[in-house]
Amino acid sequence: MPRLCLISLEAHPQLVKGLVQELAAQELAVELHNFPDGEHYVRLEGECKDAIVILVVGMRNPDQVLLPLIFLADLLHEMGASKVVLVAPYLAYMRQDIRFKPGEAVSSRSFAAVLSAHIDGLITVDPHLHRYHALSEIYQVPALALSSTELMADWIKAHINMPVLVGPDAESMQWVQAIASVADLPYTVLHKIRRGDRDVEVSMPELDRWRDHTPVLIDDIISSGHTLLETLHHLRSLALPQAVCVAVHGIFAGEAYDLLRGFGVRDLVTSNSLQHPSNVLDLTPVLTRGIRSWVKEYVNEFS
Repeated sequence: MPRLCLISLEAHPQLVKGLVQELAAQELAVELHNFPDGEHYVRLEGECKDAIVILVVGMRNPDQVLLPLIFLADLLHEMGASKVVLVAPYLAYMRQDIRFKPGEAVSSRSFAAVLSAHIDGLITVDPHLHRYHALSEIYQVPALALSSTELMADWIKAHINMPVLVGPDAESMQWVQAIASVADLPYTVLHKIRRGDRDVEVSMPELDRWRDHTPVLIDDIISSGHTLLETLHHLRSLALPQAVCVAVHGIFAGEAYDLLRGFGVRDLVTSNSLQHPSNVLDLTPVLTRGIRSWVKEYVNEFS
């Protein structure tokens, strides 16, 4: 069995602790700081020679973590690590997957090219694969996309009486359908028109058949929260029971969290892919299985 080491960059402490325990990995510390001119300083504390290093990175602020990540990945290779595997529970820069307007950068491709040049593998959870069918379309290293569907379905079944799943837009369809299939639940998916980051129009849901059900809004990412807020306005007009919001990744930009809570959402649930008070779903088991699977497939020594 190869030696496993784990390093955290802005990752959820609970998630890191769980992975260290489940994988029997050695956690290595890293010294990071900024020079007066803003440049990054990176120093590894510990030995990584011949080890597979699991680099767990929280990408709430991807621009701030990207250069330390690159410097650290290169350093680990220089110090003899056999593999450097990036575990990004939330993978940033996946939503700009097409040139919507002339002259726009397709940042998902550029970001993938940069990371692929410095890591040996990638593991993530529910990446925003909308126009891409697989991570392999843009990442040049072995990449594994894991699913939190069963975690979400189990939580809904355990905590919601008579739920009906509501997807706020077509992009949420894959998660809504998967959870509905696992938990045998009714669902509907709305249509969205986006005019800007905070200018969103969502169609009126057709929920006449489930007026006594609790609407559970499902999405992969909560960023500005405006898509969910627009959907909640429609649900309120239908006099349905108090809604619940369940998402994989909670970015909650600006006042998004306070706005959603202030609207009277019964529960607001996310995973610990990004640290936030809404974290309820623990990705440790999902990521543990994924890391073991990746190592077994690409290193052939892990059992």
